[in-house]
Amino acid sequence: MKILITGANGMLAKSVRKRLGQGNELICTDVADLDITNQIGVLEFVNKTKPDYIINCAAFTAVDKAETAGEIVEKINADGPRNLAKAAKENECVLVHISTDYVFGGDLEVEKDYQEEDPKAPVTAYGITKLHGEEQIQANMEKYYIFRTAWLYGDGNNFVRTMINLGETKDEISVVADQHGSPTYAEDLANIIGEAIEKKIPYGVYHATNQGYTTWYDFTKAIFEDVGIICKVNPVTTEQYIEKMKITQAKRPKNSQLSKEKLLAQGVSVPQWEDALKRYLKEEGKM
Repeated sequence: MKILITGANGMLAKSVRKRLGQGNELICTDVADLDITNQIGVLEFVNKTKPDYIINCAAFTAVDKAETAGEIVEKINADGPRNLAKAAKENECVLVHISTDYVFGGDLEVEKDYQEEDPKAPVTAYGITKLHGEEQIQANMEKYYIFRTAWLYGDGNNFVRTMINLGETKDEISVVADQHGSPTYAEDLANIIGEAIEKKIPYGVYHATNQGYTTWYDFTKAIFEDVGIICKVNPVTTEQYIEKMKITQAKRPKNSQLSKEKLLAQGVSVPQWEDALKRYLKEEGKM
């Protein structure tokens, strides 16, 4: 297969390149090679390269900065997917797009998880523009996969590395305990994408995080336990954390729990987050 990967130097894209690199022809681009906000440029590039699949890993993901960044967020997160969708349809290739839990309101009772077709109610610029991206794809083509993910970590700056650095340099830290979701290892998300392509599962929207749910507080405790770090972890509410750190940030979802039943029904492998964390820490040389 010939696969075009946008945003190819990002965290997820690195894992996708690793997962799909053998036996496939990869066309890896970043903004210097392909500006997905340029409709004519995208069409010309796809017409020239003729990929079988386009995997869009390009996005404006700085949630807080998105609140004040202006139209560039919409251009990257919504216009970009639209341009890729139109070019993909014209060239009869499949588009794989990465979306987010932020398309939901995040206020669902924590005893429940979000299903793919649940009502969307984004409350941040990031979430609104990512939902627009989903809608643009769905309006312009039929052969697509949209994978919504959350709490992603992997090769690059991420929550796990940050917590390890803090745990090794401080006696105690405070971590938010009222936000619920699934830590997701980029290698596992890349494998989900690879399996979806190889198994040719039905097109559509899928939730794609690791299995199981936790909080940032309990996730941190698991990290410290696996690494052997002795550091007191204090649970705080989101509001307490914001006040303590004296920061301004976009609203964070209290519930980022995404049901994987639709994905599992297609026979796609979705490992538990605890197992994923251990594998990541071994890769990092921390276990």
